[in-house]
Amino acid sequence: MDPRYDIQRRGAGGSGAGSPALTGAQAQARRRKMPPRPADYKLQVIIIGSRGVGKTSLMERFTDDTFCEACKSTVGVDFKIKTVELRGKKIRLQIWDTAGQERFNSITSAYYRGAKGIVLVYDITKQETFDDLPKWMKMIDKYASEDAELLLVGNKLDCETDRTISRQQGERFASRISGMRFCEASAKDNFNVDEIFLKLVNDILNKLPLEDPHSELSSSILSLQPEPEVPPELPPPRLRCC
Repeated sequence: MDPRYDIQRRGAGGSGAGSPALTGAQAQARRRKMPPRPADYKLQVIIIGSRGVGKTSLMERFTDDTFCEACKSTVGVDFKIKTVELRGKKIRLQIWDTAGQERFNSITSAYYRGAKGIVLVYDITKQETFDDLPKWMKMIDKYASEDAELLLVGNKLDCETDRTISRQQGERFASRISGMRFCEASAKDNFNVDEIFLKLVNDILNKLPLEDPHSELSSSILSLQPEPEVPPELPPPRLRCC
């Protein structure tokens, strides 16, 4: 389902010199103009993964429908906001794009805590980005909520001829983590990008009490205090609900 943007429609030009006066009905209609409906949910989603896997490109393709061939590496964190409608609900998404370099881990770890959804990205053409996935799972296990929805994405499907990681490898990794979904995508070709985020939002909504949406608004202030380093050993996989 395609998301629908929040667009406030501006009224036609007002009365100026030589313009006819507004009728009573027109004036009343203007007074009755309603503000846009507030969001039913405000959800925080973070995108993680090694440097150069296309995290920023996925975020910008989804939020702005743009693609930059030579994006600069994210420093610390960046974010975009997009409002979508799904299942009759208006959802305001805060999408946080985190740096892939280890030196930023003490900063980016703070953004795991309030995340309702986590998108873990690797590059299907770079083996080292796939080999780094256990490191990112350690970060998730240490900092993220047990209820956070997880989605593994093999990006750069447009570079199929340079593929080094098979789809089956990605599927096998995801199958080891209970509740983790998997898909492949291309930010450049805009393939599966909307589906990634909308499916993640749909899974998040499945866990929220729809009868009282405003009680679940994610509005906490993030603490950016440095966190201790992640231990080198990989903890056992969490038992997550499906």
